[in-house]
Amino acid sequence: MRVELRSVAKGRRDLALPPTSVAYRSGLATLAIAETEQRPTVLGLIASGRMRPDGGTVTLDGARATRSLRRRIALIDAPDVSDAPPNISTVGIVGEELMFAGRPADPISARRWLDEHDLRAYSRVPIGDVPATDRIRMLLELAVLRPGVDGLVLVSPDRHGGDPRAWWDLAQEFAGRGYAVLVIAGQAAANLLTESAPSAPHRRLLPSGIRLRGARPKAAR
Repeated sequence: MRVELRSVAKGRRDLALPPTSVAYRSGLATLAIAETEQRPTVLGLIASGRMRPDGGTVTLDGARATRSLRRRIALIDAPDVSDAPPNISTVGIVGEELMFAGRPADPISARRWLDEHDLRAYSRVPIGDVPATDRIRMLLELAVLRPGVDGLVLVSPDRHGGDPRAWWDLAQEFAGRGYAVLVIAGQAAANLLTESAPSAPHRRLLPSGIRLRGARPKAAR
């Protein structure tokens, strides 16, 4: 699958999201840059088919995106939308996600899933206290359990701290498993990734105001 956003914008005078173009597709991890508190979530909502832009277009495999985009893309850890309350136990979060995936969601099943992924130590730990890399890995693994999910949109993993290379490696791992992966993060994290491993995310990295393959960002309308 290939999802393309062409000059999408949101809000009065495009303040919520200025005109932005980005594409992501199966088998590749793409990094997009979005700054300010709200723009990463707005971009994530649009990229996953959960919000209509006020301007621009969203296409899925070359056709105007429909409700099927929302069913096929998992929106992960988007602040104030799909992130977990920080005081909820990890086993509780796992149980809820297993329920969404149509799997047994009782505490025993949730703890068994944590055991299978070497995360049992966090069973009673509030999700807000789980280290960034383990939190993100857990949420990605749970997301792909949902029937029909072909793509993943991970929002602001850099807000949890830690080394950006860790969550970028996870994004590439899931892309290697065939998923279309879009990660939305800040400029500082992108700078660190390009400086530390210029040959890794360089071709798919979107620096300076969300670019696609080096294209110039469009001016706000």
